Amino acid sequence: MDKSTSVSRNSNFTPVASDKHLHPPVKVPDGRKPHIPPNKGIDGIMECPVCRKSIFPPIHQCPGGHTLCSDCRPEVNNKCPVCRKEIGNIRCLALEKFAVSIPLPCRFHSLGCKVILPYYSKVKHEGQCIFRPYTCPHPSLDCLVTGDVPSLVAHLRERHKVDLQMGPTFNHRYVKQDACSVDNISWTLTLFYCFNHYFCLNFEAFRLGSEPVYIAFLRFMGEESEARKFGYCLEVSGDSRKLAWQGVPRSIRTHHHSVRDSYDGLIIQRSLALRFSGGDRRELKLKVNGKIWKVL
Repeated sequence: MDKSTSVSRNSNFTPVASDKHLHPPVKVPDGRKPHIPPNKGIDGIMECPVCRKSIFPPIHQCPGGHTLCSDCRPEVNNKCPVCRKEIGNIRCLALEKFAVSIPLPCRFHSLGCKVILPYYSKVKHEGQCIFRPYTCPHPSLDCLVTGDVPSLVAHLRERHKVDLQMGPTFNHRYVKQDACSVDNISWTLTLFYCFNHYFCLNFEAFRLGSEPVYIAFLRFMGEESEARKFGYCLEVSGDSRKLAWQGVPRSIRTHHHSVRDSYDGLIIQRSLALRFSGGDRRELKLKVNGKIWKVL
């Protein structure tokens, strides 16, 4: 699995609205538009050479003028990581004043975020920015690919060979030859496209205490605020019995392990799953029906 880069693909998708009400832009007098400096250059000036994070006061510098953050100073034994001179107690007051005075664009400006923020608000905003890339929702532990929703859909289909189905209803069969084996990994991931959005259906086997169980749940490929606009139901049946679940899809911002560990989905105990499977109960054959709808 190639971990190095994220995939990209042209798309006609409309970006999600900015979270400007949570983080209001910097006001500029006389109605003029704020100047957006080159993000890469400014971030480079305000970046610690050790941890590569934004520097906040107190900002220390060596006699040669190289700066680093206060958290990393003890990590390098008070030696400048650039020139190896003793850092001492010299403060870079000019850079501290610069940090307070200049408004900066979000680091995800090129991805569509138009928010301009004071330096001290920038880092917090970027940790919550709705334009920050998503992580690949596939359960593979070694997949570190990130990107927007269209690029991740392409990645899931091409790299992980995930099926894409159209429409809000579905019918899936999960078959496992050795029904008594339960692994702490995800078995399957399926994509659905409906209501102009993408959804991921996870089906996993894990242990609830000492009891082996199966869980199925839906995640929304987008923000949590958008996910709440939808509902879904899952149903498994067999041997004149039926088990159903109804809920709200979680965003792919939430890791599939977190959804699983919160039991936010259709949970089927192994003994009941084998009853649903019918036959001699030596093979798992689950039929899961589902439906997605938009909440009015």
